[in-house]
Amino acid sequence: MESAPGSVGPLVVKLGGSVITRKREAERVRPKILRRLSEEVSSVADTPMVLLHGAGSFGHPGARKFGLARPPEPEGSPARRSRGAAIVSAEVRRLHLLVLRELVRAGAAPWSIPVANHARNREGRLVSIDLAPFRAALERSVIPVSFGDVVPDDAWGWSILSADTIAVELARELPARRVVFVSDVPGILRARTGGKPSVFEDVSDAVVEGLRRVGSGPDVTGGIRGKAEAMRAIAATGVDAGLISGLKDGELSRALRGEFVYGSWAHARPPGPSGRGGN
Repeated sequence: MESAPGSVGPLVVKLGGSVITRKREAERVRPKILRRLSEEVSSVADTPMVLLHGAGSFGHPGARKFGLARPPEPEGSPARRSRGAAIVSAEVRRLHLLVLRELVRAGAAPWSIPVANHARNREGRLVSIDLAPFRAALERSVIPVSFGDVVPDDAWGWSILSADTIAVELARELPARRVVFVSDVPGILRARTGGKPSVFEDVSDAVVEGLRRVGSGPDVTGGIRGKAEAMRAIAATGVDAGLISGLKDGELSRALRGEFVYGSWAHARPPGPSGRGGN
């Protein structure tokens, strides 16, 4: 987990919607956890950092209701999809404001960068994103803060761009020093066979293939498998990516300082000739 010698890229932190909100209760934040995580981010704010957050109960239910993570229905109304996009966009911005307020209260200098104005999907997949606003914010010694959002889609009108996908692009293009995903679980959980639950400490391709694509909750961004795929993609850029618990005091700040933290990690693979990691 230690940074490579001479590594000067920013840290990328993604606060999962599962840890900062109660995902099964509409627009319900976890105020004590959000406050503590904001304080842990602020404790290492002298280190260049980009902060992302998920939508949780502020965005996933609406995205599911309006079908924004799947192709439009043949008989569906484009106007209804656009209306849904507007509703979900407003919902997730309410959470975004709460995150910004807590970061400011904790002593950090957050700078909001909504990606809807800087990214475009096609059939639910990212085709372009302008990271210049993130670079400009980092140069001015503030923390760029963005989130999973509804973005224009060339084929579907509108679709979801997850914060996990944004993290992959930041890792590749900045490049990042390390990416830390913060969740309500201590990593990618193994099937429980009795005793204490344990995690896959090394996120391999085999681990990813064994995961379900979408969990049982109202998640429209691929569930734990989508997270693991993002972590492997980040590792392929030559950057370590970890999934840790945000429910334990101090775990995030320790991870950001480069200390060992229990969790699931996809370790950096040297980029191949194409600029992507080897197999």
